[in-house]
Amino acid sequence: MEGLLYEILMALALGLFGAVLFSAIGLVSGTDETTTLAPLTMLVVLLGAPPAGILTFFLAGAVAKHMTHAVPTALLGIPGDTSATALIGDANHLRRLGVPHVALRKMISGGAVAAVIAVPLAVLFAVLLAPFGDVIKQFAPWVFLCAAFTIAYFSAGRWASVLALLPFVLVIVALQTLTAQYGVKLAVSYFLGIAVAPLITSLFSMLAPAERERMRRDEYRVFSLAPDMKGWRGYFPNPLRVINRRQTRMTAMAASVTSATFVFSPVAMTVIMGELIGARIKQAYERLTTVITARNGVTESTYIAEALIPLIAFGLPLSPVAAGPAAPLFNAPPRFTVDNATGEVNNLHNLLNNWEFFGYGMMAVLVAILIAYPFTMNFAHQAASFVSRRISHEAVIATFIGLVLVVGIWEGGLLGLLVIVTIGLLGGFLGRFLGFNIGVQFMGYYTAVLSVPALIALLN
Repeated sequence: MEGLLYEILMALALGLFGAVLFSAIGLVSGTDETTTLAPLTMLVVLLGAPPAGILTFFLAGAVAKHMTHAVPTALLGIPGDTSATALIGDANHLRRLGVPHVALRKMISGGAVAAVIAVPLAVLFAVLLAPFGDVIKQFAPWVFLCAAFTIAYFSAGRWASVLALLPFVLVIVALQTLTAQYGVKLAVSYFLGIAVAPLITSLFSMLAPAERERMRRDEYRVFSLAPDMKGWRGYFPNPLRVINRRQTRMTAMAASVTSATFVFSPVAMTVIMGELIGARIKQAYERLTTVITARNGVTESTYIAEALIPLIAFGLPLSPVAAGPAAPLFNAPPRFTVDNATGEVNNLHNLLNNWEFFGYGMMAVLVAILIAYPFTMNFAHQAASFVSRRISHEAVIATFIGLVLVVGIWEGGLLGLLVIVTIGLLGGFLGRFLGFNIGVQFMGYYTAVLSVPALIALLN
């Protein structure tokens, strides 16, 4: 009984910590989910947090970030993170209409509704898929190979991403061979290199005279922040009163659908569901507010489903989110592992049962809503003003770079650091110029460690 109470309290504490931390991070524009969620979740795992606490930290952080990312998106007209890029068009239309505060409230209310719906549905779909888990694990190398090509094809790069998989995988295999000659076996360093690839690419670009000149600005960037307007009493407004019945229904429908389609890109699903919903509404203002509500709901439901379904059903990272931001939940050596030869797993899949996934998942979502929702509704204007005036984006980037350096040197010393830089530089430029996104890169890593050895064994 004492052990259970300790686990619940630790899960609650780490959920609160994740919600508070990522509520703040979400206010800073351009803080990509993989760049922030993956390294910090990896740190929580390696510090020895209990399984339930790891799950609540990740889910509460993801839900909170996808609420507060609405602040720069709606009020400043700049995407809060990668998922928010699909929302920026509707947000800018509403800003031009003079109602950015309406866009903000609709977005985060839709996110709260979708998050509550997504957890039970994701667990249900995972339970339905679980009977096929042993078969999928047996064929894990080939499943990863097929999943890598599928995710690459549905990325922004399409065939360019599919073809780029081969050299990317070969580079990883070559680096593994090189480090093995010196008795160094790396795993976390590859994750971190992929996660911070955009940051590494930007830093290297600044060292090139032509790129540095292109980045140079003669004046400060100016943002227009609309006046603050509050239309409710008390601290915690009811989300179902902020969005109307039609918007609630559409958001619930979008969340239900995207809680099952866990193999597709979250950004792609956000765009697709918005188009489907928008096509059914003729009145312009109602269409804009309904679409932006549902789309932000989809950013929540896809992240929850794409982390929970593969984790519960298979223990294998078979989705873009599972292979990206949620990767440490699956593979964080030496604590969590996916066996390269057999596909056997030792991670949260083995350590939590279905009811624990449901209970701690709901705890994480409710904690995130209790922290991020009223904060954003009441203090979004002040927070946006403070972040845009006082917070140095460079300082935030430097913090995460420092974290990555520490973990890389801890795992592999100088070789670990060189692998992070190599993978980050290659992945960053492939992503920038070919649309070879982070989700595809993570699948490329799993292809290198699982599929390539199986292919070599088959050919021999």
